[in-house]
Amino acid sequence: MTKSIAAFLLVSACCGVSYGQATKSTASADAEALKQLERDWSDAQKAADMDKLNQIVADDWTGLSSDGTKMTKKQFLADVKSGANKLQSFEFGPMDVKMLGNIAVVQGSDTEKSSNKGKDTSGKWAWMDVFVKRDGKWQAVRSQSAKVQ
Repeated sequence: MTKSIAAFLLVSACCGVSYGQATKSTASADAEALKQLERDWSDAQKAADMDKLNQIVADDWTGLSSDGTKMTKKQFLADVKSGANKLQSFEFGPMDVKMLGNIAVVQGSDTEKSSNKGKDTSGKWAWMDVFVKRDGKWQAVRSQSAKVQ
């Protein structure tokens, strides 16, 4: 009986280590996928690729700008499509991803050449995006940005 208990404990310990490694590996893969999604988002915005932006930004997305203005997905896409929101160049700084199950928070910074409704918004920005994994696909549900002075 003692050998059975020892064998059970050994198998349980090994399974726990394997499960932990698989979970860590999955989280790492998701973190890299989210960083790529951030890059895809900026590329799609520069190109005014409405189809790609529509895939990345969830229907219930809300953005909060540095002046406190809220924006819905519909408003964001309309501004990009009309050219009111222009992104000409975009260079990422470091990005940090915090995984919380099917929710992830990505914090980062960038240096960009941009304009919004005719006003030059170029400079260094810090931002945070919240993503949720729905039906196996990550989508942005909240965003906030602040210009670094």
